[in-house]
Amino acid sequence: MSNLRIALTTGDVDGIGFEVTAKALHKIGPQKGVQFILWRAEGASPKYLKLIDQKFTRIVVDSLEEALKIEGPYLLDIASDLSPAKWVEITAKACYQKKLDGMATAPLSKTSIIESGMKDLGHTDILKRISKTRNVHMSFIGNKFNVVLATGHLPIANITKHISFSVVAQALLHANVLRENLPTAQKKKPIAVLGLNPHAGEQGLIGNEELLIFDNLHSFAKEKKIPIEGPLVPDAAFFPVNWKKYSVYVALYHDQGLIPFKMIHGQDSGVHISLGIPFVRTSVDHGTAKDIFGKNVANPSSMIDAIRWAIKLARHSS
Repeated sequence: MSNLRIALTTGDVDGIGFEVTAKALHKIGPQKGVQFILWRAEGASPKYLKLIDQKFTRIVVDSLEEALKIEGPYLLDIASDLSPAKWVEITAKACYQKKLDGMATAPLSKTSIIESGMKDLGHTDILKRISKTRNVHMSFIGNKFNVVLATGHLPIANITKHISFSVVAQALLHANVLRENLPTAQKKKPIAVLGLNPHAGEQGLIGNEELLIFDNLHSFAKEKKIPIEGPLVPDAAFFPVNWKKYSVYVALYHDQGLIPFKMIHGQDSGVHISLGIPFVRTSVDHGTAKDIFGKNVANPSSMIDAIRWAIKLARHSS
């Protein structure tokens, strides 16, 4: 029997999720001690199924329950008529119940989630609901630098209401978990925590959030033996000269971290890892790209990395 079971959800049926997943599986090929379970629509492109079949012995099933009964060196292919959001929900429940060792997800639109009847605003909200976890942080691994977001999908007008010492401290703890899973050379470097205001507040002249947070944060980090620097001036923090100085950047709000991350890494590289949930979940760092659906031009690099990281983290936690 395979040691690890990793489920792959392929996202919106009219997006590039199935394409990049098939290409990623073809690139990665069978992995020793790993069984892949693939969720895809019943009418998925035969071209990409044939691509998978070049590397895997594929068995088609109707449900995850049926897939979990099959042992052996097979790729288990769930041809499903359920909403892609339901694939994520069912998989997350199985991970939470330890029936699966991890999941890697292709892009899923918020519209698709709402149309499925759920009230969640994204993958992260589904995972939080299923795992009954309050503090979940989005993190992003790139080949230039890594980012953890202290807060998630908040309107700009509400950000300061949600920034506090406890919020940033929890993000720092999760960033440290990520740091410890990085290659040896990277994990030795400190975590950089960005300021909230222009010029990191300029000693209270441009906002006082930094004064209220960082004295306590440095004491907390010292107590937890976490190396940190900050508050960094946000508009200068991501200069290339700084990339090799830090293991992880902690950004205080969504766009503060993701605008530079996506500007530098583009739409085809980078891995999203959910920190704080009690199981492994990785994802691509791009959207559904419906404008190129069916054109066979989607780059699978992010999905390749997402699958590899899911395996790595599952092995580390097993």
